Parts: sequence; structure tokens; C-alpha cells
Amino acid sequence: MRPGVEVHSSTKKTKVQFCFKSHLCRVKFLLLFSFVLLTFRVSAQFTLIHSHNDYRQEQPLMQALKQRVFCVEADVYLVGDKLLVAHDTAELATAPTLDELYLQPIVELFNKNNNKISEDSNYVLTLMIDIKKNGPEVIKVLVEKLKLYPQVFDRKVNNKGVWIIISGDRGKQTSWTSYPHFILFDGRPHEKYDSLVFRKVALISDSYSNYSKNPDSTDIKIQLMAYKVHNLDRLVRLWGIPDNPESWKLLLSLSVDIINTDKVEECRRYFGKK
Repeated sequence: MRPGVEVHSSTKKTKVQFCFKSHLCRVKFLLLFSFVLLTFRVSAQFTLIHSHNDYRQEQPLMQALKQRVFCVEADVYLVGDKLLVAHDTAELATAPTLDELYLQPIVELFNKNNNKISEDSNYVLTLMIDIKKNGPEVIKVLVEKLKLYPQVFDRKVNNKGVWIIISGDRGKQTSWTSYPHFILFDGRPHEKYDSLVFRKVALISDSYSNYSKNPDSTDIKIQLMAYKVHNLDRLVRLWGIPDNPESWKLLLSLSVDIINTDKVEECRRYFGKK
């Protein structure tokens, strides 16, 4: 695989149809997006930690919030009209709902903390929904739930709101722009996007295994991919990394922005407040 995101211009017809009003909307979105990235990189004053499979932590969500993680991840299945949080289908019989494990606790925290996730006004949270299958159907149900709480899940309404990113089964790229602005997507470095679709890409993620097959070239491949992604003003995350302090430190040195880990407390202790 050749690392590097490619963004292609929209068709001439689309360009002609762009009116002044839509251009202003695009500018406003990009300004907001830049503000969000700046908030994560500077104001948080923390190494960006991604709580992988957060629902498997001893205290889902709350443990992650205590460690001021950048993102919590929940694997989700649609069963009937319910969004269930589980790693695989064998767990569905006893799986909690996304509402009870994440959405409602987050809403309660916003009510408690004056429309913020915590008392810390500099801290904002991302919730990544890793859809295991039936992506479009899951997103449809999710959108209806999120629309009930714009102060919590819509950053155009509240810039301290929770950022929602869809990963896993993300559906077809051509459908991404049809979703509300508060639904963003987890991109991939090998995917090609036109300029409109790329506006829906919140960050770029990839499997560490795609870079580690040849140990002699692992570092340079990761650095090259991160360089290209940063030139497009997006953050970089790798999943499936060796989950230990030496690897965390190495990945940061290679310009990987977000540390993917199952060891949230240990990871935070290692980096401290930096």
C-alpha cells in the first residue's frame, strides 16, 4: 500500500453550481474545523489518547473522562430498533445499549456542567461509533437520537459539544455528504476523496500492521503517511499498535497524533500532563 490521502476536486458541474452562500457555509465549516483541531492540539494540554473498546473498561466512559482522553470508542450493532454495544454477535444477548452506556450519561454530564462534558472548560470529547455491520441503518437510527440533544452533540450549536465520528462500516462515500453536519467519518490513508466528501473526514486512521511488515521501513512509512495527512490538516491514528510505553513514545515521535490504547490509565500516567 502506498500511504497518503488523495483529495480530488469536484466535477466542473458541481463547481458551477456552487453559489456564494454555499461558499460561505464551507468557509464557516472549515473555520470551525480548524478551531476544533487547535483545541485538541493546544488547549487540552494532554497527549491525545483514544480509549479503544472503551466499553470494556472497568468503568466505561467515566474512567476515560477521568484520564481526559481525546476519544472513546464503542462497537455498535443494530438489533431491532436498539443500538447495542458489543465486540461481536456472541455478546449481543446481554449487551447494553448505546443510550444507557454513553449517550444518556453524556447528556447528564452536560446538564450538570453547564453544557460541557466536565467542569474543565478546556476539555472536549470525541465519541467514535465503530459500526460492525449495516452502517447506513445504524447511522440513520443514531442521527435521530443525536438530534434530540443539539447542545450536546452539535458543535455548531455548542463548540464544547461531543464530536461524533463514524468508523467501521461507514457505508458508501457518496452517501456521507447526505448526513447532518454533526456526523463525521474516520478516513483511511489509501482512500480517495473528492473535496466535498473530504469535508466529512474528521481524522485519518489505519492499521499498524500495514506499516510493520518490514521492520526496516516501518518508521519511515508511518512518518510519510503522517506528513501527507497533516498537510491536509487532519489528525492521524493507528490501531492495532503494540500497547506499551515504548511504542506510545515511538509513535508520537513519528508524528502519530492519537495514541490508540486499551491501557488508558497507564498511558495517561506515562505521559502525564504535557
